[in-house]
Amino acid sequence: MVDASESGLSVRDLTVRYQDGAPPAVDGVTLHVAPGQVVALLGASGSGKSSLLRTVAGLVRPESGAVLWDGADVTRVPVHRRGFGLMFQDGQLFPHRDVAGNVGYALSSMPQARRRERVAELLELVGLEGFGDRPVQEISGGQAQRVALARALAAQPRLLLLDEPLSALDKALRSRLASDIRGLVERTGTTTVHVTHDQDEAFAVADLVGVMEAGRLVQLDAPAQLWRHPVDAGVVELLGQGPVVTVEAMEAWFGVRVDGPVALARGALVAGDVGDVGEGGLDVEVVSARFVRGRGELEVRLPDGRLATVFGDAGRGERLRVTVDCGALVRVGSA
Repeated sequence: MVDASESGLSVRDLTVRYQDGAPPAVDGVTLHVAPGQVVALLGASGSGKSSLLRTVAGLVRPESGAVLWDGADVTRVPVHRRGFGLMFQDGQLFPHRDVAGNVGYALSSMPQARRRERVAELLELVGLEGFGDRPVQEISGGQAQRVALARALAAQPRLLLLDEPLSALDKALRSRLASDIRGLVERTGTTTVHVTHDQDEAFAVADLVGVMEAGRLVQLDAPAQLWRHPVDAGVVELLGQGPVVTVEAMEAWFGVRVDGPVALARGALVAGDVGDVGEGGLDVEVVSARFVRGRGELEVRLPDGRLATVFGDAGRGERLRVTVDCGALVRVGSA
């Protein structure tokens, strides 16, 4: 019997290097994904998140480390024998097969009647009931990704690996399909690793979000914890939480004492009346102004030259006083 701590996916000290002497694409990563859990890997291009996923899938051979499933080492097991389902950003549908033919591709060993039933079940699951005989060239991008997801789930994989599955879609459609993916893997109980560069997508689908930087897994946390306590400035930048300010600068600029570096996230700076410069605030210049989602957003220049966001109405080149809402500051470092 498999120990609970070993069940599911385990990655142990995994290192991937594509060329001798080159920096590792994956640098000593250790990760555990429990059965039924959804983990999203978030990071900028080149951070190593896709290389990690492809190594788990068996498409890339690691330099060192191991990939285990339920405690058994599968590092050298061929891709087709791992029992993992794969879905990539372009879906990679077969153009010569209709929707049903694509979904049923992995079910060729199943009796024909049962295969038709299974395909129909999967199309209903992804909201494409009645689409089976449609040519894949005649469906939308969002529908194509649903077909690809149904195909990945067809053989009831023990692990589902999604590599940027929604990156080619527009933002509104990405948001809807991210929610759909979360619902689908919850209903099927499928253990899932989801790679993305979009934080909203990662937060929507995952129980835990891992942040990759330069091949390393620098943080793995629940979405709320990740947002409230990013471990370093790199995570802050990836999440778009504003500039990181030192303890000394917070006291010198705003007269506020903090116990560690903080990020000036949206809402942390509060604008006073334009031109109202006085004690207890910082005199700043408005660099740019825009209207976003029903309110004005101003970019203001801090004393060190960096930019921060303030909600308010003012014109470029105007000056205003900003104070700090300490409740909206984001602490940077361990919780």
